[in-house]
Amino acid sequence: MHKQELVTGNPFIYMKVGVHASEDLTSIIKRKREEIAKAGVAFWGYGGNTCHPLTAVQPFVEEAVKGGLAVHLLMQEIKSNHFADPIRADSASSDGVTYTKIHPDIHVLGSRYALVIDSLDETEVAVHLDQTRVGIGRLMGNTGDSYLRGRVDKACLIYSPDLPSIGSPEIKLVLSARLAAPYAVILK
Repeated sequence: MHKQELVTGNPFIYMKVGVHASEDLTSIIKRKREEIAKAGVAFWGYGGNTCHPLTAVQPFVEEAVKGGLAVHLLMQEIKSNHFADPIRADSASSDGVTYTKIHPDIHVLGSRYALVIDSLDETEVAVHLDQTRVGIGRLMGNTGDSYLRGRVDKACLIYSPDLPSIGSPEIKLVLSARLAAPYAVILK
């Protein structure tokens, strides 16, 4: 188990995870670790309108890296029922223009986008989302709990424990993955 510690100002990608493309989380974790061992990285697939690779993830991570900070994907396990067809993406683009074939040992299934990770560890992090703030986009500065209401399940956040807690529940983040350049890609 990797003990992840958040300190004031730490940027991170928050994501809810569970069953994806009809595959349980335990199987996904095993497969992703094998991909990292074989290819050096894995693609953590996702969809939806938040955390677009080009307009959110890449600029958010690049800004943090310029400031000497590493960015991790921190994940909360939830019960989910994502039973989309497990269709493997065969190409990826870091700029939305040029696509290249995905390494044969990387299998990203049922996703439009993917985060590029080079580690995947179990962790124990507890956080109140009202003590995070959105780190990019038109809602930048809003608290994480207000941003993540409804069906939103991922966000580019900055840990801000100096914000007064308004009583959001403490959530447990159970997986940590270090992002690797180009940080996020578009799939097809």
